[in-house]
Amino acid sequence: MEKSTMTLTRKIQLLIDVPSDQKNEMWEKLYRYQNRCFRAANLIASHLYVQEMIKDFFYLTEETQYKLADEKKDEMGMFNRSKTGTTARMVFERFKGEIPTDILGSLNNTIQSTFSKNKADYWQGTKSLRNYKRDIPIPLPVKCISKMRYDEETKSFCFNMFAIPVKTYLGKDYTDKRVIMERLLREEIKLCTSQIQLKDRKIFWLAVFEFEKEEHHLKPDIIAEASLSLEHPIVAKVNNVRINIGSKEEFLYRRLAIQASQKRIREGITYARSGNGAQRKQKALYKTENLESRYVSHRLHLYSRKLIDFCIKQQAGTLVLKNQEDKIGIAKEQEFVLRNWSYYELQTKIKYKAEKAGIELIIG
Repeated sequence: MEKSTMTLTRKIQLLIDVPSDQKNEMWEKLYRYQNRCFRAANLIASHLYVQEMIKDFFYLTEETQYKLADEKKDEMGMFNRSKTGTTARMVFERFKGEIPTDILGSLNNTIQSTFSKNKADYWQGTKSLRNYKRDIPIPLPVKCISKMRYDEETKSFCFNMFAIPVKTYLGKDYTDKRVIMERLLREEIKLCTSQIQLKDRKIFWLAVFEFEKEEHHLKPDIIAEASLSLEHPIVAKVNNVRINIGSKEEFLYRRLAIQASQKRIREGITYARSGNGAQRKQKALYKTENLESRYVSHRLHLYSRKLIDFCIKQQAGTLVLKNQEDKIGIAKEQEFVLRNWSYYELQTKIKYKAEKAGIELIIG
């Protein structure tokens, strides 16, 4: 039976909401948690790899038991607890008192799940063991969040995470983040285990929400056909109704203009007055940082939203993306197309919006 709920992730910036003289202490706490997560993640992955590959240790004696199970439940088992509990207990004992065990437990479950998906590739030697980096996100279990509220004075959503008071910074929010947070406070949607990302002395909350799928009066026998092309990002058709979403001039030319602008800035940096070194010379370049990726992401969100709205209006319960394999093959052969036309990203955005609206997506 198809699930009636789905999850959605939103990236929300957080600000530490304590007096200035206490902020360094809070930052030190967060960076300590991140360091322990980094070390624990690599330890868990290493232990899981050894456990899974122990059958290949041909130099062990025949009497050695190597069944990955609890000895209490299986006489051939080599563990004194469950397989999941082995790595959990290992990191609990090693980092006891340095980081909440709820974080380590959530991290252990995530890495166990990731490892299970990739262990067949590890066994065949087609993929190396994943290495976790120092900037690994910190798991944020729901039980580590408390006192969620909306502050009228600061016009922000406030809560405590790991006993650290924080507030959201939404800025000029043109997305649905504020609406989602309001629905969360009204308990219309559910908050799941999320993550905290530390980057350039900023805190980002990768919040995961679970909510009911939208209900629309769709008919599965009405099929919408859509194709992605260079002339128009999306061309869609339902019965005799046809729509072109976006245009080459709007998307591709604007993207090329941003690239040309950044090239001119890079070339002009050489002749810029330094004053305070590289930071002063590259000031203009910092202003346009990620400008192209932000523009592309915004346009693709808009195009995919228009496609799904078109399907809903026509009551189409099935959406078929035609000739996608051919288009991706052409894009790989032509460097210009591959660099400037985001087929896969657009397809990903269409996929999650279709799932949210209850439309079956078929990629041909």
